[in-house]
Amino acid sequence: MTPFRRLALVLLCAAGGAAYIGINLNTPYAGFNREAFVDLPKGTGARQMATLLGNSGVIRHSWTFLAARALRRGATLQAGEYRFTQPASVLEIFDRIERGDIFYYDLVVPEGKNMFDIAAAAERLGIFSAERFLEAARNPAAIRDLDPQAPTLEGYLFPNSYRLNRSTTPEQLCLAMTGKFREVWLGLRTDASVHRIVTLASLVEKEGKLPNERPIIASVFTRRLSIGMKLDCDPTTIYAALLAGNYRGAIHKSDLASGDPYNTYQHAGLPPGPIANPGAASIAAVLHPADTDYLYFVARADGSGGHNFSANLAAHAANVVKYRRNTAQRP
Repeated sequence: MTPFRRLALVLLCAAGGAAYIGINLNTPYAGFNREAFVDLPKGTGARQMATLLGNSGVIRHSWTFLAARALRRGATLQAGEYRFTQPASVLEIFDRIERGDIFYYDLVVPEGKNMFDIAAAAERLGIFSAERFLEAARNPAAIRDLDPQAPTLEGYLFPNSYRLNRSTTPEQLCLAMTGKFREVWLGLRTDASVHRIVTLASLVEKEGKLPNERPIIASVFTRRLSIGMKLDCDPTTIYAALLAGNYRGAIHKSDLASGDPYNTYQHAGLPPGPIANPGAASIAAVLHPADTDYLYFVARADGSGGHNFSANLAAHAANVVKYRRNTAQRP
């Protein structure tokens, strides 16, 4: 064979090899049925990544991932858990890992949700059961340095959006939520009692649907507390029923008559702890209540979420009559 032919053969083989590699790098593949999860711990090298991806059926051959790595030497591959649901090429998979396109769940916790609501939301994601979350949330250890009186973590599971993965534990979620509360509280730079403020803010959060009314509602509760008048806050009776496991979706006479310490229709002063997890606005409303002489409020019957406020019992009774009349007239 002449030198020219030998060179041509070498070039032809190289071209064929490059074409073969190119095909394998760009051809979508899926060796799994519905979905595959691949966890790449911190410190995992490219060779181990290739093995994990191959064992999970995400790539056909481990060497193809190493070939992609050789072509992208400057890329930084991100640790984390990745979810694959459809066929993808090796280069597409490599790009995802370089971007750090890891799999996570979004747990959105709005203001005013209690630990029972959060437990149900976490259970719907399928990560852990509601019972396991409640068990973790009933342990106040994570917040005891700020609030030695806290009976549970209720009130300190700060409303926010949280990213969870399939290995997140209830304890880790509670730490993340109380950590967010700690960040917000310390940012307020107040020496007020965290227990009192958060407990009262939880009542304001449950009663105040309109942002501009929260400081007014805070002023009503603050004035009642100052004169030893019972708070008569409906959401506290609901929370007492939740704790007892007998809430039936509405307030009954037996709930109002309950001797539970959380029932503010039977006990003057604040309940033993928060009844929900207030947001920053409700906490600020309690720290800076409006300057009013109101002692009463009742909901309007117009669906706005607003209230009619009054300073004396006669005016309050008139507002209650108005509320009942308007409610009766609504279809």
